[in-house]
Amino acid sequence: MRVSREKFVENRERILDVAGVLFRENGFDGVGVADIMKAAGLTHGGFYGHFSSKDELALEVSRKLIDKVETRWREHIAESPDRPLQALLDHYIHWRTVDDPGGSCVFATLIQEVSRSRGAMRAVFSDGLSVLVDTLADIVPGETEEERRANAATTLSSMMGAVILARAVEDRALAEQFLVTMRRQLDPANLT
Repeated sequence: MRVSREKFVENRERILDVAGVLFRENGFDGVGVADIMKAAGLTHGGFYGHFSSKDELALEVSRKLIDKVETRWREHIAESPDRPLQALLDHYIHWRTVDDPGGSCVFATLIQEVSRSRGAMRAVFSDGLSVLVDTLADIVPGETEEERRANAATTLSSMMGAVILARAVEDRALAEQFLVTMRRQLDPANLT
């Protein structure tokens, strides 16, 4: 039975959304096509009408999730023009980011796997990280463009590092220390 073009597009989006959550929760290798399709409420065989491989799906999901992070960051910055960096720090270095890998930043959840990959996947993540550095360079302190880019790279590394480390430890007090300390260190109000 053929599905309408609208239903096809709807099913594809559902697969992308479900795969995005499952990949962030379990990693690219931690979930199979059958699991993704079952979670999407679709048949395993239907997968290949949308994607030629799981790698193609992972790449497309990654692009979509990276675009979502970039958009979300721009929204937080725009909503707080008087304190854009603080707003972004408050949003990102937070327990909701730590406790909900399936719904949070694709970089903090999948960067370790991507670091062991090659080709298109690595290029997609590299481009996405570059955009985040550019975004931060517009809002971090610094006298020159070079200094702001350096501060942006440090800020990005620190933000993601705090979340990754907080996720890695069982001790909630230590995890909280990573989050609170890093948010305090990066807040421009504390640099004066």
